[in-house]
Amino acid sequence: MSESNEKVTEEQKNDEEQQSAEEQIAKYKDYEADELRELLVARDNEVEELEQALNEAKDSHLRKAAELENYRKRVKRERSQIYEQARAKALEDFLDINDDLQRTLTAAEDLDVNETFMDGVLLVANKFNEVLDKHGVVRIDEEGVPFDVDLHDAMMRQKPQDDDIGSDVVLNVVESGYRIGDRTIRHAKVIVSE
Repeated sequence: MSESNEKVTEEQKNDEEQQSAEEQIAKYKDYEADELRELLVARDNEVEELEQALNEAKDSHLRKAAELENYRKRVKRERSQIYEQARAKALEDFLDINDDLQRTLTAAEDLDVNETFMDGVLLVANKFNEVLDKHGVVRIDEEGVPFDVDLHDAMMRQKPQDDDIGSDVVLNVVESGYRIGDRTIRHAKVIVSE
């Protein structure tokens, strides 16, 4: 398009805008002052309604975003709990084997057992303990500590041989318990003082 055609098109556009503005002014000249005030009040009301709708939409958007964030956190927490439960359940199945290994080592101390054989059993027991340590499994087998229902399962109550020992103290651990962090996988079976 040539430069002169562009000027003509631009002038036509400006003329059309001028005419449109003049038409609007002429249109409003026809209204009386009261009618103009009514139009302004109506327009102000419309603006207020639109602002209120916008604020409601913003509020709704923020609520939905907060709900989504809470949902994500809840799903993450639930996944973590499911993982921890599955891990604890899997490890729980091996705890009896570990206990049997420990009993074997204790019993072998009093017997005349082939030293090479005992080295093999000790090696397996040590590997087992390494795996439990790797997964944060802690043995519950302390004696002389206060009885705790979260850690211990009382098999029986017995009068202590030493009178200095108070009531509800673990006298003997019949079977070790295990825990991961704050969660007890298996309660220790204990004999408790009266």
